[in-house]
Amino acid sequence: MMTSSPTPGLNTSTGLTAIKENSSSGDEHGDCVPASVVGMLHKSEKLDSGTLPEFLEQLKDMTVNISDSITQSPSTINATVKILHNIANRASLLSMTLNEKLTENILKIASLLTSDKAKASWDTLNQNDRSSETNYNTRIKSSSSFLLNLFETISTIIVNESFTIETPFILLNKTNFTTSLDVLNSSVEINIPEAGGGSKFITVIMFASMDNVLPPRDEANSSSMVINGKVALVQTTASIRNITITSEILNGSLRDPECVYWDFELFEGLGGWSKKGCSILSRDNKSISCICNHTTSFSILMSPDSFKDSKIDDITFIGVGISIGSLVICLITEALIWRKISTNTTAFLRHVTIVNIAVSLLIANIWFIIGASFTDVEKKNPPACAAATFFIHFFYLAMFFWMLASGLLLLYRTVCVFEGGLSKTSMVVIGFLLGYGAPLIIAVITMAVTSPLNEYIRGNQVCWLNWDDSKALLAFLVPALLIVATNFIILLVVVFKILRRRAEKNAAQAREQHVLVVIARSLAVLTPFFGLTWSLGIGTIIAPKNREIHFAFALCNSLQGCFIWVFGTLLDKKVRSETINFLSSQDKLIYG
Repeated sequence: MMTSSPTPGLNTSTGLTAIKENSSSGDEHGDCVPASVVGMLHKSEKLDSGTLPEFLEQLKDMTVNISDSITQSPSTINATVKILHNIANRASLLSMTLNEKLTENILKIASLLTSDKAKASWDTLNQNDRSSETNYNTRIKSSSSFLLNLFETISTIIVNESFTIETPFILLNKTNFTTSLDVLNSSVEINIPEAGGGSKFITVIMFASMDNVLPPRDEANSSSMVINGKVALVQTTASIRNITITSEILNGSLRDPECVYWDFELFEGLGGWSKKGCSILSRDNKSISCICNHTTSFSILMSPDSFKDSKIDDITFIGVGISIGSLVICLITEALIWRKISTNTTAFLRHVTIVNIAVSLLIANIWFIIGASFTDVEKKNPPACAAATFFIHFFYLAMFFWMLASGLLLLYRTVCVFEGGLSKTSMVVIGFLLGYGAPLIIAVITMAVTSPLNEYIRGNQVCWLNWDDSKALLAFLVPALLIVATNFIILLVVVFKILRRRAEKNAAQAREQHVLVVIARSLAVLTPFFGLTWSLGIGTIIAPKNREIHFAFALCNSLQGCFIWVFGTLLDKKVRSETINFLSSQDKLIYG
């Protein structure tokens, strides 16, 4: 990342909001700062050229000894950053230069502050940035931003000698160059094609874990991006027209890369990532090259969560097209021969459920395509995306609840032995209340609970229920998989009943039982198929980077409409017979 502003001037203020002068050492974050850290903070305000080296050695030893106390306490991290700031401040005021040993001690302390163990504390500090007062009485109002600014200051007072320092999370390289430079350090390559005249020094600091410290907010104040490359700080006195940085992509499943730098001025001093002066030069699956016209601290931002694969996208949209076509054929067939195939109550109700299953999935697929169109636009449209998500959620649930209605119909007509019970009208009303009423209640409650918290849809331009923040996706998965399990149980009961029923039946009962067998057969195929499909959907959550699971889920999910047409309509002998008769009669009318 880079900053457009020059290296900020050092601040001589010694106040620290997080530390109180009394012995309790309490603070606004609700944790305590160790007395040893408070003592070192006070000493850091009065350092001189004679005491600074010994003080820095003591500070390094102390941070090693109480590393857990530091990393687990936001206030102690705050105080430690303040101590490092005072060291840099005093060194600058005293016109001191930091030799290799002093620089190494600073990097070892800072390496601890950027470690994975400190991430939770930095998250707390970053969350409190907006509500807390300025911690350092400077124009920089963010603790994490202040730490990065500290390194930019330190890089200007390091002795002009060529050396390399490596700590667990930070790598520093200072070297001499004249007209051009190629530096390859820790998976980051830096190229400066033209750099004025004469011999110049350049300081490059690579941060392996600065994503633990800096929030991923960008100029649009979005936090849906991820830092997907090492953060590099480049400091030189040379006059540079442009600089090229090539960095490895840490997570290959992320998308939409942006070359960015850290702008300390954004958001009234909180700081954020900006693209000004930086652009993508080239990229492949493993690395990305950025070109910038200034040097400070830069990195790569990418969108998380959305698994992007062109082949899987092709399968999805081709499959959805086949699914929509199959559902349209299914509905046309049902409409043309409706009177011929609805000869009794059970047959009528079976075709009512099939039609509504097909209608629900057809509308869900249409809304899926509409939602996908919002993903492709450069600027998000949250209201439209939320609307698409609501209808996709509602109609997918409706498809499952109509499957449940079909299963309950099968169970009811089997148990009642074809006589008495509810009227046809009553069962139709119950079917519509279950098929559309229950999904509507679930969809509305889900939106009402999560939307006010901005946790209804996903934050990466995917129009679907949120998972990471609110787990709203469970409002679809739980009902769907419970219905699949319920239909499995119903099938077992019905098959047992049918196999035991060997008594003679009249013609009406035989036709009725034939319908029940057709329902059972279609449910026996569709239930495990839908169960497998959405079990794979859970698999994409558990293993989001597994390409095979994404492939299988996309294939199964996109072919649901085709399965409904084949096993719900096409394989019914009565439907096939009446369809053939209808087409034959139409041929006779046309050709005489």
